[in-house]
Parts: sequence; structure tokens; C-alpha cells
Amino acid sequence: MKPYRLFTLTLGLLLACSTLASAEILALLNYESKPNQPVRREGIAIMDIDPESGNFGKILMEIPLPPDLVAHHIFFNRDRSKAYITALGKSILHVVNLRMFPYRLQAIDVPDCQMGEDLAVSEDNRTWYLTCMGSDNVIMGDALLDTPIKAVSAAEPSVATIQYPHGIAIHNGIDRLLVTSTVKPDMSDAGDSITVLEAASGKVLSTHKVSSKPSPAKAAPVEVMFSPNSNPPVVHITNMLEGTLWAGVWDPASKAFSFHQVDDFGPRQQGMPLEMLYNAKGDRLFVTTAKPGFVNLYDNSDPRQPKFLKTIAAAGGAHHSVLSPDERYLFVQNSFLNLDGMSDGSITVIDLKADTVLGNIDTLKAQGFNPNCIMLLPNQPGDLRASRIIE
Repeated sequence: MKPYRLFTLTLGLLLACSTLASAEILALLNYESKPNQPVRREGIAIMDIDPESGNFGKILMEIPLPPDLVAHHIFFNRDRSKAYITALGKSILHVVNLRMFPYRLQAIDVPDCQMGEDLAVSEDNRTWYLTCMGSDNVIMGDALLDTPIKAVSAAEPSVATIQYPHGIAIHNGIDRLLVTSTVKPDMSDAGDSITVLEAASGKVLSTHKVSSKPSPAKAAPVEVMFSPNSNPPVVHITNMLEGTLWAGVWDPASKAFSFHQVDDFGPRQQGMPLEMLYNAKGDRLFVTTAKPGFVNLYDNSDPRQPKFLKTIAAAGGAHHSVLSPDERYLFVQNSFLNLDGMSDGSITVIDLKADTVLGNIDTLKAQGFNPNCIMLLPNQPGDLRASRIIE
């Protein structure tokens, strides 16, 4: 056998054995320096967060980011072949082709967007929608070419508005896009509504108040998500400043949503509800609260009225969360905009079978960084296992 063929065979067996033997849950975490650091840095870390892995808590790869980008959230397209990184500091959206290794950032100029917040991708994987909190609009983009198509704003403010847009959710089955009205960038004002758009055209259809308090309620709805597998479609909404959870139910006859409150975090001494997460089946809902830092678990068998089950402590700034592929572990990223008392910088690891906190991953925190988002890295060809063995 020729030497190069023997090497190829040996390397292939080594890769296969390593893949079978290794326990890894790889996460993407974009991070920034804590305010007390002398030099500002930003980046994306790929970290092994599997409690059963020998590399638990280790950063396996880092992608540097411009220090003035203020990278915010990470989103995937529908087949998880691309990752999009929004930015608060520049009118730029970055995309990473996850099927090409080593990973490289491609900048997409979005000059009509100030403070890019959240991004949603259509179910056919052809269009993305980017909320721009500083310019009161939504950018529609070609998800194949990754170029902006048009900027959408409210043509008739007396009928409907797009103000301080942040959270966004899409349901192509009913041709609807929902956007939250959160806060003015300098925090001097806050919204209290959800705006409904026609997904295909971007036409602004209606605006609905999602607070029971007198206007201006300044509830600051921050995130909106469609509950999986619900029929008729149901969305859930977190009111950041009001501290409540709301639901919107689609009526197929009138082709409109009706909204109602489903929970109040105040009696549990929690504030700043932020992100939502569902299990694969859709019968469990997790909601984080940043102040002082908790995860709230709901029975979501009836998404129109989720039933509160329990609270699990995280840390200050509890924000994004992800489930392990087998849904045994919940990982909570604890940092919210570097705000005082809400930027612990750790990742809380929760064992959902035992309902216990296993501990925290302090890797970034110990280096003076705050993670801003956590997402699981999809399995892709040519992944990091191969690169580490070859090295």
C-alpha cells in the first residue's frame, strides 16, 4: 500500500473513532469586553459546553470581530447552513457560511438600518427580515444572494406603526410577520405594541397594544415567537419593562390576531423578561428574566395559556438559552447589554432531569468578557473535530 494511501486510511479511521468517542456540544458565543477592561474587544467563540466532555468549557476556536461593531445576536437560516450576526454599532449585517471551513465573516452593508437587532428567515429560506431599532424600519433581504431588497416602514402611521422594532417572528403559512415595539435607543421612551405585516410584500397591516396599563404603557415588548406546532398559530411575547408574558392567537376567519396576558413575573420578584425557547415537541416553554436572573418553565401543551411550572435560578442578566440535542441540559447565557447587575458573564448549566443547576461556565467571564448570545453550532461537513486532529 502506498504511504499516502495508508496515511489517508489512518486519518479517516482516527476521525471516525474520534467522532464516535467524543462527547461534544459546540456553541457559538459572541462576546464583548466588560466595561472595566482597558481595551475593548469583540469576537465569536466556539466552545464545548457538554458537561460530559473532557473539553467542557474550553474555547476551541475564536473569530475576531471589530471592537466597535457591538455584535448583538446570532441567527440561523432555515437549513442552518448560514449564521447571521446583527450589530448595534454599525449598519452592517455579517453572514458566515457554516459549510465552508475555516469560517469567514462576510459583511453585508445595510445603510438604511440603524441598530440591527433581530433577524428572521422565511420558511422557503429565500428572504430574511432584519429589525432596525434606531431607524424604525425592517429591512427585507435576499437570503440567497445576501443583499438588501428594500426597507419597510409604516406608510400610514395613523393606521399602523413600526417604532423601535426589535423582536420579529414569521409564519409563512398565514403570510404574517410580527414585530415588537421595544425602546428608543437612548432608553428615553418605550413602546407597548406589536405590529403585523404581510410577510410576502412587507406591507404594514396593523398595530396592537400588548399591555393592560393605560397608554403610554411603556411595556417594551422585546421578543415575539411562534409556538411550534400550534393550530391555529399562537405567538408569545415578553414585555421587558412591564414584566409580563403575553400571547397572540390567530383567528383564521377574521385573519387577525387577538392578544391577552398569560403571566406576570412581578409576584415572583422577577423583572426584565427577555428570551423564549421551546423544546422540539413544543409542549415546554422556557422564559428568561434578567433581573435578578432566572429561567421560568411552562407547560405549553395549550400555547394559548401556558401553565407556569417552576423557576430555576441562573445569574444576573439571564438572557439567551439553548437546549442540548437530547434536551437534558439547558444552557443560559448571563449578560444583558453590559448593564449593571445584569452582566454576570457566565453560562449556567441546568440538568432538566434532576431540576438542578450543575454549575457555571466562567471561561469568558474570567477573561473579562460578557457573552451576548449563545447558539448551538449545527453539525456541518468539515467540522472542528477534523481541524483539531489535523493540527
